[in-house]
Amino acid sequence: TYPAIALPWGMNFWMPQTGKMGDGWAYTYASDKIRGFKQTHQPSPWINDYGQFSIMPMTGRLRIDQEQRACWFSHKAEKATPYYYSVYLSEYNLTTEIAPTERCAYFRFTFPETKDAYIVIDAFDRGSYVKVIPEENKIVGYTTRNSGGVPRNFKNYFVIEFDKPFTFNKVWADYHTVEKHLELQSNHVGAAIGFSTKKGEQVHAKVASSFISPEQAELNLKEIGKKTFEQTKEAGRKAWNDVLGRIKIEDNDENRMRTFYSCLYRSVLFPRMFYEVNAQGETVHYSPYNGEVRPGYMFTDTGFWDTFRCLFPFVNLVYPSMGEKMQEGLLNTYQESGFFPEWASPGHRGCMVGNNSASVVADAFMKNVTKADAEKMYEGLLKGANSVHPRVSTTGRRGYEYYNKMGYVPYDVKINESAARTLEYAYDDWCIYPGKTHYKSCKISSHKNSLSHPAINLFLLIGISLLLFLNVANAIFASTEKFNADIFLLLVLSSWKLTSSCQCRLFSISQCSLLFLSIFCASGSKEDIKHLFSTVVPLFVFLVFSIYPKDCIFFHFFLISAPRKPGSLQQ
Repeated sequence: TYPAIALPWGMNFWMPQTGKMGDGWAYTYASDKIRGFKQTHQPSPWINDYGQFSIMPMTGRLRIDQEQRACWFSHKAEKATPYYYSVYLSEYNLTTEIAPTERCAYFRFTFPETKDAYIVIDAFDRGSYVKVIPEENKIVGYTTRNSGGVPRNFKNYFVIEFDKPFTFNKVWADYHTVEKHLELQSNHVGAAIGFSTKKGEQVHAKVASSFISPEQAELNLKEIGKKTFEQTKEAGRKAWNDVLGRIKIEDNDENRMRTFYSCLYRSVLFPRMFYEVNAQGETVHYSPYNGEVRPGYMFTDTGFWDTFRCLFPFVNLVYPSMGEKMQEGLLNTYQESGFFPEWASPGHRGCMVGNNSASVVADAFMKNVTKADAEKMYEGLLKGANSVHPRVSTTGRRGYEYYNKMGYVPYDVKINESAARTLEYAYDDWCIYPGKTHYKSCKISSHKNSLSHPAINLFLLIGISLLLFLNVANAIFASTEKFNADIFLLLVLSSWKLTSSCQCRLFSISQCSLLFLSIFCASGSKEDIKHLFSTVVPLFVFLVFSIYPKDCIFFHFFLISAPRKPGSLQQ
């Protein structure tokens, strides 16, 4: 984690940068030097960042290189809250403070008395642009730095306005200043401005950015407008209190309170807003999928494999108005790319498995949060369930052909994580089908809409098998002497129809085996049953694993579900 200086779901975050440029571990608590204060959009160190640039104040000799400008700091002189950050840079004898809005940040630098006070702007490498406008005390530019998932025209345009005239201004490329120019475009460019300051003098900088255009970045600067630094800070505090205050807890242990609200703070950072408001007051966004500026909401920087279980159901329950916007954003993603996202940052990224957008969409519909076009949403669910993205194979369903035909993804078809994919796809099918009544006019006949479908059978069979095993295990290991043979027989007979369409040899074998076990358990004594499950069944499992290993991807469920006592049946 890093100390994200931001508003809830904000488009831009800010952070103290301790790692090198491009390092996914951009802030580590054990570090003792800060290289700059970076605008970041990083959801995880593995996915890394995009659209980043940094600002670094200093005194004395001008130092542009990120290694040379890095400055010692101590956590004792650092204060981090969601709406305000402050740190004392000891080598430069100055303090940096940051207060965020959704698309802007307000900086306040407190300098010592010096003729050599500088601020370095680093637009990062892989293509950047910068321009110094001294008569307006302004710097503009853009960065194209990214880690994937962007169209070719991707840029993050930024504008920085200072409240003090420059006595020094330069642009630089590859850490070397360039004379006679105040505008530069190259692989890695930046700017440096300077002034004389009195002891304790404060210099302010208002920073905004836009993924749409330089003009939109100027518009976004209006989020600060004529507010002072303290007013911006207080507005941020109120915004966070409103969001975090939706849940009130009581505890005599202050540390547990801090832990709870720290976790809640982390839970409302992502997915981030990826939309802006134009001059006409309309909600618009730059599409990270087709590179166009389109109307409506867009959210990004979240992976559904990680968040479908808890985060999105939580948002729909506690913050339904945000959940509604997020669902509209998902529909826009489908319309602009042909797929719902599975891992987006900012566009489709190749990470993790599953088709869990189905769960995210279905949950919002079941809670009546979604107001977007139901027919289009369902169309998107069917598209993702029966195809795979042509360039990002983790979007959609990789191996859907095998899954639709066989009921599972085999391990020997050069598709990794086949067991996980099968489980995820079966669950996602379960999410899609029950929601049919919530999609109103949608036609569902094109999807798996009966219990004869292999995936539904497979999912149900797992549950039935668990009940079978637990029933027998209860008779063997629990204190009760009663074995419910009627329930056991009923479950076996129920599974007979399900296994017949799973097209899996293991389940065909299981049909006969379960029937045999049901008859034996219904008529045998408790000791006979215990003997059977301690000798015959393990041998049977071993043989099946040996003969049909690829059909046993779910058999571990049987082995981990039963309650055990010391000295009982060994694994």
